[in-house]
Amino acid sequence: SHIYKKNHDLTKTRKGKTEQLLRVDDHDFTMRPAFGGPAIPVGVDVQVESLDGISEVDMDFTMTLYLRHYWKDERLSFPSITNKSMTFDGRLVKKIWVPDVFFVHSKRSFIHDTTTDNIMLRVFPDGHVLYSMRITVTAMCNMDFSRFPLDSQTCSLELESYAYTDEDLMLYWKNGNESLKTDEKISLSQFLIQKFHTTSRLAFYSSTGWYNRLYINFTLRRHIFFFLLQTYFPATLMVMLSWVSFWIDRRAVPARVSLGITTVLTMSTIITGVNASMPRVSYIKAVDIYLWVSFVFVFLSVLEYAAVNYLTTVQERKERKLRDRFPCTCGIPHSKTMMLDGNYSESDANSLAGYTRNQMVPEEEKQEKVVVHLAVTSESHSSRKRGLKGHVGLRIIQNSHAIDKYSRLIFPGTYIFFNLIYWSVFS
Repeated sequence: SHIYKKNHDLTKTRKGKTEQLLRVDDHDFTMRPAFGGPAIPVGVDVQVESLDGISEVDMDFTMTLYLRHYWKDERLSFPSITNKSMTFDGRLVKKIWVPDVFFVHSKRSFIHDTTTDNIMLRVFPDGHVLYSMRITVTAMCNMDFSRFPLDSQTCSLELESYAYTDEDLMLYWKNGNESLKTDEKISLSQFLIQKFHTTSRLAFYSSTGWYNRLYINFTLRRHIFFFLLQTYFPATLMVMLSWVSFWIDRRAVPARVSLGITTVLTMSTIITGVNASMPRVSYIKAVDIYLWVSFVFVFLSVLEYAAVNYLTTVQERKERKLRDRFPCTCGIPHSKTMMLDGNYSESDANSLAGYTRNQMVPEEEKQEKVVVHLAVTSESHSSRKRGLKGHVGLRIIQNSHAIDKYSRLIFPGTYIFFNLIYWSVFS
């Protein structure tokens, strides 16, 4: 009996219906506590259990959290010798007054109900109440993708009373920044969680007035390594692959054309794949700049071969006309004349000096014609030096090999310069 008296608590003594400890039926709980008086303070703290996902396409995030409210309702006070609290589940919540907090900009949310509703109500003898719920909410997050995928995003989960203005209910963070707790195991596949912090401010609605609003802010930084492997490296390799055509013989038309078309189509596939997983924003993203510049480099390599092929055709047509106009070879073998188009070495071109004037020109009238023909088809070493001094641009147009030679330097150099500027600006 002594042990029974020591542990005896009046809260466990069931009395008549009119004398219940919480006196739920004796009060009108549709009214807030201290109705008609000052605003009732309601403290809030949150423990984030997980960040379930971030969607760039829908511009939202999903979070699971424990939401707790603290307030005092003297109507729920009860006598207790040991000053112990009483804990209830969600069935009592429907019979008393609780804060009507909702999530601003929420798309979907629900209270977990397995195996029962995840709601806890704890009432203390002096009337203080702790109200806790386990909630999963999907809320909107306005993201800026101008630096994607080298971007950082800041999202907010906003809490506010739906019916009570700041004159009736004052929402506040119970312990300041300490009111927000996070699980150390929270991680995301594409993002690094940099920090969580809390803020609060007043929100104004023209029809209803001012409301207290609480913010759960978190900053995310995107992991770049995934996009380096899936986007940047393939694009860079395609650009480098397009440069291989500069070392392929200009007469190998199928090889150079097929290589150019393959790289162009591959770049188009990469661009399409990246845009398919992104929202259709009206501004240019950082990855768009890189991919489209890479696409331009690949496309220019195709145009470069088109220019080489066209100028080669023009050059051969001119030489054919000259041969038709001056058919006299004057002792020079026909095959030798046909092949002097710039592909022979200097020694081959100057081997014509072995012919004497009598051998080459049996008649005085034909001497001028032969000299003109030789000057067009094979230049001497000294004339090439003089041409390079003042007419480099003209030589590039006339000599298709020079276009490939300069492209081997200009294309890689320009692309490296672009990469230096790009990574210095966006990284």
